[in-house]
Formats: sequence, structure tokens, C-alpha cells
Amino acid sequence: MSLAEIRSEIETAEAAAGRPPGTTTLVAVAKLQPVERVRQVLEQGHRDFGENRIHEAQRKWPNLRNEFPDVRLHLLGPLQSNKVGAAMELFDVVHSLDRVRIARKIARLADASGRCPGLLVQVNTGEERQKSGVQPSQLDAFLDELKPLDLPITGLMCIPPMNDEAALHFGLLAALAERHGLSDLSMGMSADFASAVRLGATFVRVGTAVFGKRDYSLR
Repeated sequence: MSLAEIRSEIETAEAAAGRPPGTTTLVAVAKLQPVERVRQVLEQGHRDFGENRIHEAQRKWPNLRNEFPDVRLHLLGPLQSNKVGAAMELFDVVHSLDRVRIARKIARLADASGRCPGLLVQVNTGEERQKSGVQPSQLDAFLDELKPLDLPITGLMCIPPMNDEAALHFGLLAALAERHGLSDLSMGMSADFASAVRLGATFVRVGTAVFGKRDYSLR
């Protein structure tokens, strides 16, 4: 799909849900995409991009940001303790907060630097053992532990199980966010982003539909 087609589908889904146009941010997932493809999307005016791995983002984005300084970078993959500092320097939004000790480290570094990315808590809506994220039943306690840290937590993120009906997970995430007064929902990927928008997504994470197939030699 072209960027224009994806944006049009998002706008159609927003209208179907009675939402104002432009209330969903398209995050173009540049994971394992060559710099040349990323630059092509940048040259079309797109500015929100996602990466799963910090080391790949460190290779790719400093030079691109010199050319396109208004880019917003989103960390979508797991955040490890030894990468928190690097993530805070590079990313504008982190979608994958799921551990209290990581949150405490972010808070310490934010106090020292005066800068903190926007934060979303990843929820493991499918309760999959192999997947990161806070269990839905533990979200209340998790958010309560984070309150004293005064972090800019604006919403929730989920990655539904591959063989489940994604809309059920989007609905659950939306209900959890509403219960906690959180405005952002990061949900929906290339195959199901329109459904996510209809259920309230404020960020959709679209990779192959924007860029085409990934180049696994770039691992």
C-alpha cells in the first residue's frame, strides 16, 4: 500500500467510529528496513517512525535526523535496563514499559537530564508466557507503583496473539485505558490497523504495508 492509501484507510476508520480526522498517528515501523527505503518515506513528508531494537536505531537514525530534524522516534520493542539511557537519548516515545525497575531508572535519568520520552505501558492482553507486558490483572497494581515516580505515562500498548481475533484485544486495551484515565492506545499493525482505529487507537504501528518486506540481512 502507498502512504496515501494507508492514511485514507485510517481516515475512513476514524470517520466510521465518529472520531475527528487526524486523531490517529501512523507510526511507520522501520525495523530491518534499509536506510534508502526509510529516506523515501521521509521525503514523502512522514515523520513518525518506530524501531524495535535500540542498536539498529542507533545505526540508522543519527544521520537521518541530521537531514530530517523533526522526526519523532518510537521505541516499540522491549526496553532492557542497560539500554535505558540510550533509549532516552534517542526516542521520543517508548511504547513498551512493563517493569517497575525500568520505570525507576527512567525516573532517575529524567530527573538528572530534565528530559523524558512519553511512555506507554505494554499490556500482555493474551497472557502469553513468551511475550513481554504487564498481565491485565496486574495492571492496577503496576500503575499504582509508578504513580510516585511522576512519569509522563499517557497510555497502553498491546500486541495481540497471532491467531486470536485482534479486535477482542483492542477492546480490552481500550477498556483498561479508560478505567485508568489514559488517553493513548498503541494497537494495530499492517493486517488490522483499521480495526484498531475503529476501537480507539491513537497510534497504529504499520511496517510492511509502508515499506514492503523486511531485509533480514540487516539484523
